[in-house]
Amino acid sequence: MNVLPALLPPLHAPVTLQATLEPMSEWATLVGFLLVPGFIATLLWSPFLIVDRIRALLATLPPTGSIVPTYLLAGVGGSIPYILAATLVVTTVDSAGVAWSNAFINVAVLLFVGYAAGVPVITNVVLPRLDLDWDPTGYGPSTWVLLAAGGASYALLFAIPFVVVSFLLALPGGY
Repeated sequence: MNVLPALLPPLHAPVTLQATLEPMSEWATLVGFLLVPGFIATLLWSPFLIVDRIRALLATLPPTGSIVPTYLLAGVGGSIPYILAATLVVTTVDSAGVAWSNAFINVAVLLFVGYAAGVPVITNVVLPRLDLDWDPTGYGPSTWVLLAAGGASYALLFAIPFVVVSFLLALPGGY
């Protein structure tokens, strides 16, 4: 009677390198899909860091109280609504005709208005009420204009590609 095979664990087929790396590749693709647009927008928006009030705002915001990590977190985080909206359009809107084109235009306009109006309201009204007093000039009209311009310019970094894609999709033969 051979007892040894019953005591050993069953042998499995060898795992290939491709099968091992495939899940990591999928995760890396997802992370890249979520982060790369935000990093690009953050880099392109960096001239706003010249303004002392923007740096004061970033230095006041949690979680770090430091400009660079907070700036990267805010810049990449600000891109998430655009990425989710693009994903939502592609996965839920019928691609027939100009439906995608119209949906991308609607998303671009909606988020542009949201950023241009929302950034100043959040930074000048909500943050001070949360005891995050950041503006050394007292939240005057110039701060409102600066932050509306900052929100609008960040939104344009995504709205322009959305509009270009919309026009291309609206062309005869589009997608």
